[in-house]
Amino acid sequence: MADLTPLSAAKQRSLLDTGEVTSVELTQAHLDRITAVDDRVGAFLKVTGERALAQAAAIDKRRAAGESLGPLAGLPVAVKDVLCDEGEIVTCASRMLEHFRAPYDATVIAKLKAADAVLIGRTNMDEFAMGGSTENSAFQPTHNPWDLARSPGGSSGGSAAAVAACEAPLAIGTDTGGSIRQPAALCGVVGMKPTYGRVSRYGLVAFASSLDQVGPFARTVEDVALLYDAIAGHCDRDSTSANLEAKPTAPVVNEPLKGLRVGVVPEHYAEGLDPEVKAAIDAGVERYRDLGAEIVEVHLPHAAHGIATYYVIAPSEASSNLARYDGVHYGHRTDETAMHAELAAERKAAAETGDKAAIKKIDTALVRLYRKSRTEGFGPEVQRRIMLGVYALSEGYADAYYVKALQVRRLIRQDYDQAFEKVDVILGPTTPAPAFKLGELTDDPLSMYLLDLYTVSANLAGLPAISVPCGMSKSGLPIGLQLMAPPLEEERLLRAARMHEDAFGTAPLATL
Repeated sequence: MADLTPLSAAKQRSLLDTGEVTSVELTQAHLDRITAVDDRVGAFLKVTGERALAQAAAIDKRRAAGESLGPLAGLPVAVKDVLCDEGEIVTCASRMLEHFRAPYDATVIAKLKAADAVLIGRTNMDEFAMGGSTENSAFQPTHNPWDLARSPGGSSGGSAAAVAACEAPLAIGTDTGGSIRQPAALCGVVGMKPTYGRVSRYGLVAFASSLDQVGPFARTVEDVALLYDAIAGHCDRDSTSANLEAKPTAPVVNEPLKGLRVGVVPEHYAEGLDPEVKAAIDAGVERYRDLGAEIVEVHLPHAAHGIATYYVIAPSEASSNLARYDGVHYGHRTDETAMHAELAAERKAAAETGDKAAIKKIDTALVRLYRKSRTEGFGPEVQRRIMLGVYALSEGYADAYYVKALQVRRLIRQDYDQAFEKVDVILGPTTPAPAFKLGELTDDPLSMYLLDLYTVSANLAGLPAISVPCGMSKSGLPIGLQLMAPPLEEERLLRAARMHEDAFGTAPLATL
């Protein structure tokens, strides 16, 4: 049998529907691919092969019996290790949750199961989704399939790499400031962040609650639409869920948009944009022009403040969300025997000196428990963002930082509202440059944060946005083009992205 793993999800589903391939055969092909390449890629934290084959066998049995099946019936799907899956360990790539077993299904997981997807494994990520390189995982880095010395991006780097390496045809990621679109661009796949509230966050381990959104990865726009349709929709358990019907996009994704107006933003062409990325984006603009689209210049004057605004709001929300991980209520707890011995030794030493002030400075057992548990459980990037958030929310600074950031966020949204009065979608680069080398930016967090320059604004404004391949650098690395649309206009976004894909094609497969 020919290798099934490079085929699109739509083609794989067609083979399943016609009976040319069974779900067990398809699942086994992807498990074999994971075995062959993932020791080099590191996309997965856990491969649930036994469960996946059992799910696939059950689907094959139902298909043979003529039963009605879901839209993803028999298709392997990889899931970022940040969504609760009942009975499975959910780590968020953190020592803090290394042994946490989910007591229930996230809504997205429940929807995937209802769609008869085969859940093939849990993908690596930056710890608690905080990072842009998937180097902040407590367990392993993930490598870019195009160049194993380079980063796949983050925080959903494991999901993007799994799709790029043909380890799974479909994958789930999350996007708080670009964490789906940025790795999609760097890995040469398609990744979409839906409108905030379009996909339920129930059962998602929160990073920044007003920004987080779950979304799909695939190698084609059609496949992204297929997965998006399966997970979108209102959820009563999520108070931020949009109480609106999510109409299927897959049936119409191949229909070109007539009279399409594409916005181009001069502010996107600022200093720091790699010349090769600029050339690829310019070529993308010309493809739309050749397709009959009207190219319109629009301005987003407050976009330059997006990074600063994001890195006040996101850490502030993170510091609040992660306060629960204290070694008592949730998560990792330090070795209490060793801790009490340490405290006793400190108190004895202080008592022998007779220094009452020193005795008073020694932590209580509870404070020491919190401090040691959180120090051991959280990695450096998570600690950095918690401290940023606590500072921004502290007395005397909240108005100067957090409240001010919320005001700028409103201005950013107004810029987009005004721009979308003139255009249907906005086009620009997804990232300032192609994939960087692993370790290159580890000691330069500011440069790492600036990689999200073109993506954070969509999260701040709550917009749907997608990254599609649009070229290759001279060194053979993928380049991504980003499209943004007004809120709740996923159908328009996907159809516009499909038009570009039809003109450009998909990225070639990475060679491993």
